[in-house]
This record gives sequence, structure tokens and C-alpha cells, in this order.
Amino acid sequence: MTVFFYRWKIKPGKEKQFEENWSVVTKAIKEQCGSYGSRLHLAGNGDYIGYAQWPGAQTRKRCELDLSLSQARSLVRGAIEYSYPEEQFEVKIDLLSF
Repeated sequence: MTVFFYRWKIKPGKEKQFEENWSVVTKAIKEQCGSYGSRLHLAGNGDYIGYAQWPGAQTRKRCELDLSLSQARSLVRGAIEYSYPEEQFEVKIDLLSF
């Protein structure tokens, strides 16, 4: 299993736009591309942190989303002031429970 880690600074006043559209895109990625899902967190400094689990990096690389999601993806990008470089990790031990 592979995890991708993301971090963003969101433009002031665009938090709701980001959260709502991030959810739309993330649900579609899970349904259409085979990800295991994702979580979004708010850090103490106001940055948003997300991580997504995938069966492997190749599954993510092959992901192609339906064109109907272009507006949601555009709204996500439009809310971002700065994106930190994404990071990729291989899961060694997984003790999360749902």
C-alpha cells in the first residue's frame, strides 16, 4: 500500500470552497480510480493536510477522472494559495482502525 501526503495553504475565505470540492473530487477518485480513500486535516497553523491511500503508485498514476469533475477540480485549485510538494510513502505497519 502507498500513501500520498499533501499540504496546502488556502486563500483566506476560500476554506469552504476547498473543503466541499476536495470532497467531491476525492470521492470520485475512490469510486473511479480505486483509491482506498483520503483524509483531510487542518493543522494548527491553518494549513490543510491530506493523505490518500492507494493499492500502489501505479494505480494512482493510471487514474483518469470523468470530465464532469473539471469544475470541482478547478474550484479546488482556485482556493489554493500555495501547494507544498507532495510526498509518497510505503506503508510498513498499519494499525488504524475504522
